[in-house]
Amino acid sequence: MTDPLTGDLFSAADEEGGGRRRHVPLAVRMRPRNLDEVVGQQHLLDQGSPLRILTEGSRGPAGASSVILYGPPGTGKTTLAHVIARGESRTFVELSAIRAGVKDVRRVMDQALEDRDLHGRTTVLFLDEIHRFNKAQQDALLPGVENGWIILVAATTENPSFSVVSPLLSRSLLLTLRPLTDEDTGALIDRSLRDERGLDSSFTLDDDARGHILRMAGGDARRVLTTLEAAAAVAAGRAEAEGEGAESAETTDRPLVTITAEDAEQAMDHAVQRYDRDGDQHYDIVSAFIKSLRGSDPDAALHYLARMVVAGEDPRFIARRLVIAAGEEVGMADPSALQTAMAAAQAVQLIGMPEARILLAEATVHIATAPKSNASYRALDAAIADVRAGRGGPVPMHLRDAHYSGAHRLGHGRSYVNAHEEPHHVAAQQYPPDDLLDVDYYRPTGNGQERAVAQRLEKLRAIVRRRS
Repeated sequence: MTDPLTGDLFSAADEEGGGRRRHVPLAVRMRPRNLDEVVGQQHLLDQGSPLRILTEGSRGPAGASSVILYGPPGTGKTTLAHVIARGESRTFVELSAIRAGVKDVRRVMDQALEDRDLHGRTTVLFLDEIHRFNKAQQDALLPGVENGWIILVAATTENPSFSVVSPLLSRSLLLTLRPLTDEDTGALIDRSLRDERGLDSSFTLDDDARGHILRMAGGDARRVLTTLEAAAAVAAGRAEAEGEGAESAETTDRPLVTITAEDAEQAMDHAVQRYDRDGDQHYDIVSAFIKSLRGSDPDAALHYLARMVVAGEDPRFIARRLVIAAGEEVGMADPSALQTAMAAAQAVQLIGMPEARILLAEATVHIATAPKSNASYRALDAAIADVRAGRGGPVPMHLRDAHYSGAHRLGHGRSYVNAHEEPHHVAAQQYPPDDLLDVDYYRPTGNGQERAVAQRLEKLRAIVRRRS
């Protein structure tokens, strides 16, 4: 049945005393009750794995270990915490790092110690989004974890190496959850359609609708179930208006409603973008963007650019990365790439989004398709290495500043040859310090315009180093 005001699905069992209980979302109703019902994460669920030992409450080193669950949203972190808490003689306490403080943590610790000593119960503390706890708040967890007062199950979408303090990290098992595959989320859809806790065989799902839900949810189990539930509500409303399911109602207890692609599209018309401005997704996508530019794959580069644009990344940040890539990846093989990138960066400042995305796309394509050379910055890195190693003697006397009174008496500028007074405006004289004579830092490639630069450089060095 469908709530005519909210579109929420509910059953006759939800009606009590003329009123309905608060609707429980499908994602909550379908939460696995044991590890065998968990979809995906098979690398963590093998027999004898630390997670199974912890869940089953076995004795041994892993039987009372705290764990940090690290992975993208919707991959099962909260689910695993609830499964762990179902162990015998366990009390489950849930805190959110967004709302909880040190006082809340200490209150849980005190109660956990009392429950252990007086009642023999183990407290499982599930702390969601632990990366939002500061150092002091995380330190407050240490006594309980170290002394075994609690089993801490902490969840985070950000790399624990950067977001969790070292003492807590070293006292916990780090379990990395992987993104769910379409096969995983597809199995979840099938179970939800037939399970009595779910849609209880009241709906069928056509192939197009199934594909749309899987594609839009992006491997997020919670999003899959939320979208499926919303699509079922849309389909139920449509079926009621159209009289669908009348035939099946004659042979079954309830009408069977088909969820179509149109129903699923109404439920969700934009794919979920996993992207965090300060976390792994930010750095991973930017890294893939730069490497696609370097690898001369404009299509992949445009894909990662699109993901940043859709996620609302600061276009000035993207523009800065393009300017850097033009110099670092393209260099002298196509100097005009830097001009394009700089023009795009200026245009971003001038016109802003959404139009600025056009200029970012042009710069992306130019850099990705341009010939590549990193010879210029590799040359500078080599020169910097020599300077740091102590190489590089005094500046030759004829190159020293001779513009102030008395400089010539010191020998500054004496015998200096002005290149503009020589044939081809190239002067044969010593330029580097004595200990760096004939050192070749810049080694141009044969790519793009740098091929011509290489030919010219060979002639220049031959003239310059033919010293009188």
